[in-house]
Amino acid sequence: MPVATPDQYADMLDRAKAGGFAYPAINVSSSQTINAVLQGLTEAGSDGILQVTTGGADYFAGHTVKNRATGALAFARYVTEVAKSYPITVALHTDHCPKDALPSFVLPLLEASEEQVKAGGEPIFQSHMWDGSAVPLDENIEIAAELLPRMKNINSILEVEIGVVGGEEDGVKHEGSNEALYTTVADVTKAVQTLGLGEKGRYISALTFGNVHGVYKPGNVKLRPELLGEIQEGIAAAFGTDAKPLDLVFHGGSGSTEEEIALAVANGVIKMNIDTDTQYAFTRSVAGYMLSHYEGVLKIDGEVGNKKQYDPRAWGKVAETAMAARVVEATQQLGSHGKSLGA
Repeated sequence: MPVATPDQYADMLDRAKAGGFAYPAINVSSSQTINAVLQGLTEAGSDGILQVTTGGADYFAGHTVKNRATGALAFARYVTEVAKSYPITVALHTDHCPKDALPSFVLPLLEASEEQVKAGGEPIFQSHMWDGSAVPLDENIEIAAELLPRMKNINSILEVEIGVVGGEEDGVKHEGSNEALYTTVADVTKAVQTLGLGEKGRYISALTFGNVHGVYKPGNVKLRPELLGEIQEGIAAAFGTDAKPLDLVFHGGSGSTEEEIALAVANGVIKMNIDTDTQYAFTRSVAGYMLSHYEGVLKIDGEVGNKKQYDPRAWGKVAETAMAARVVEATQQLGSHGKSLGA
């Protein structure tokens, strides 16, 4: 199946870790952006991850309705069907669920997967993110510890955030001292003491090393990807494991240099979230199309315009192709290009 089974998803992450590459995890909010990601991954010969935030799920359900659980289920069902036409494997993930959104987002989706697994099927989502970065660390870990057994029981993976990603994404905003943007070995040690290193359920960790969501130019944010290596070494020493015991996630990577991305991946990043850059690629192409086809998409001075140009499929194809090209670029930066399970 083009949508990964739990075992296939685990294999994807293991292959990335062993092979020193990472998968692009692209945020989507419509059928067009889903199709763009599938197109781009196929052109790149790369597997990948499609993910949806609370805001994206609200939009899937209808912007006047904002039923995020319904929207997320619609997202998953759409991908499951259309991905059958593409020769790559994708995983489905929910991104950035803060505490106040758990009852309307992750928990009902988890319940839906539990029902499906009980009936002999696979979980609807292969992984879910619990974003506890806005609550005290002890509470963050406590909630993660409550979710992890349920995830393990359906063979899904939990993503946790230990640290604070600056900026804002879908209304989740963090402002504070610069020190809060850098996860410490002590923070991660406390999390591992409670969550284990896989024996209690598999989880992946979004550690912060200066990351900021949103738009910024290279050099405007002080990333320290070497910190990830220091944390890996600290955890390996404290718990007597092999090198790089943690599976890491890179958030807030827009504007990062190729060198910063490469060092993060070398230090154990196996998933990198991409949203701002693909949003821009999609919308920039639409803006260019509208400006260059001005007289066709508008009925000017009593004329009728050009239906073939204002048909949403015309500019939609342009937007999807532009976004797909940015997805290809991401696979090249992350090293997943040409490494699909089916290759």
